[in-house]
Amino acid sequence: MSINCIRTLIEEAAVSHSQKVAIKYNEKSITYSELLAKVNQVAFYLKELNLPKGSRIGIYSNKGLDQVIAILAILSTDYVLVPLTKLLKAEQVEYIIKDCDIKCIITDKLKLESIAEIDFNGQVISYETTHKDIPSFEEIYKYYNKPFSHDVNGHDNAVITYSFGITGEPKGIVISHRNLIDSARVVSQYLDLKEDDVISGTLIFNLDYGLNQIFCTLYKRATIALHRFILAGDFFNHLINDEITVVPLMPINIASMFDEDEHRLPSVELLSKVRVLTSSGGNVTAKMLTDLDKFFPDAKFYSMHGLTEAFRSTYLEPSQIWIRPDSIGKAIPDVELYVINEEGNECAPREVGELIHRGGYIYKGFWNAPVETAQRFKSIQILKNVIDLEGQLTDEIVIATGDYVYKDEEGYFYFVSRQDNMIKTRGFRVSPLEIESVVAKNLPLIDQCAVFSIDNEEIEEEIVLVYSARSELAPKEITFELKKHLASYMIPNKIIYKKSLPLVPSDKNKINKEELKNELLDTSN
Repeated sequence: MSINCIRTLIEEAAVSHSQKVAIKYNEKSITYSELLAKVNQVAFYLKELNLPKGSRIGIYSNKGLDQVIAILAILSTDYVLVPLTKLLKAEQVEYIIKDCDIKCIITDKLKLESIAEIDFNGQVISYETTHKDIPSFEEIYKYYNKPFSHDVNGHDNAVITYSFGITGEPKGIVISHRNLIDSARVVSQYLDLKEDDVISGTLIFNLDYGLNQIFCTLYKRATIALHRFILAGDFFNHLINDEITVVPLMPINIASMFDEDEHRLPSVELLSKVRVLTSSGGNVTAKMLTDLDKFFPDAKFYSMHGLTEAFRSTYLEPSQIWIRPDSIGKAIPDVELYVINEEGNECAPREVGELIHRGGYIYKGFWNAPVETAQRFKSIQILKNVIDLEGQLTDEIVIATGDYVYKDEEGYFYFVSRQDNMIKTRGFRVSPLEIESVVAKNLPLIDQCAVFSIDNEEIEEEIVLVYSARSELAPKEITFELKKHLASYMIPNKIIYKKSLPLVPSDKNKINKEELKNELLDTSN
């Protein structure tokens, strides 16, 4: 068995901490020995499907104990996990299924209807017993009690996570078992996680930041308490009742936490067990920091900056959060970061250039997308003007992140913009082209449309859709149609009608989004 896989952590924890609670969810809990037993049962069943090595298995369900068991069971086999967030619509799920040729989907009874809407001929497994032709975890737990063992190779593909790329279609990033264990190790180190920590499992498990909650728990033999963030009051009850000590968040979660009258929020004393707060996936505003400082005065807050192509690049130490709140921090352990200009030379302090990530936590590439892989995964030769390559092997891969940043005189990095004009909203990355394509396909009364973003402190960026048509359509009519095809976080916050849209002077086929954006900002000022 490789030492560089999550499977090893499960087995070792079941021996060293067999009776300790591994996962809590509402009134239910499961110990490490019980977790290994159930993971083995599901993994044994999956192995009996006799799918080819490396086959992709999707998980499309709501959060729960069975979802975590499913994740760990897939990672205990030769198969590859493909998390499908429940926020995706049926046609988006269908695209991912076809893109990576998913052979099996694990789901719950609430999502079975969505799967029935799509063209999927593979195996379906449900957590609950729903139909005689659909196997369930309930049946597997009852009948599959044979011993299970499997040697996982740390260099094999483990997970493919999907996010929306510059083409407007979701692109899968391939993550190895070694990547997963490395990410758990480094986060546990710089956050100083402990065995007696209770980690909040609030983030959804569709991307590496959310999945890392599970893996850090296993790495430290800690406890993860699952929670679905719907209302602020319920979230604070989760922190108090589950005695949470570590809280991973996204900025949208922080804004939602304090979107209540202050008298309805709990006292500082009730929240005193929280000792670590983290945030990734967007900028944290001054108001968010003030609120966190007020209600969690003794907790350390870590702001982090991650990549699609590598687990993480930077974090800002808690001591610096009020000194330089706009900084994304410095490189995490085992990573070197460089800022280079178009000539490939290192930028001077405060000169904006592209961030280059060298060292650990680099993923394997984009699935079935050689163009996107070539855009981001570069030979170390890209740094030939910055570091001395004499005598070194030159086939090393680094990440040209597409993030434009600058570094101050003390070595702290500051994010400026994305090369590909992606929109970051509510912790998600959204391609304007994806929304524009849905409009073109499903709203024939609209002649042209342009999607862009404007700043919004609470959700980082809000999505704006400007369109032209023979006559104005009711915004609710447009929103209603978009909701059929797009995840909720992709629905525009503003919909604006214009008789005609301005074009770029040098390219009459391209809409001038900058002019539209400036016009909107001028109107609102």
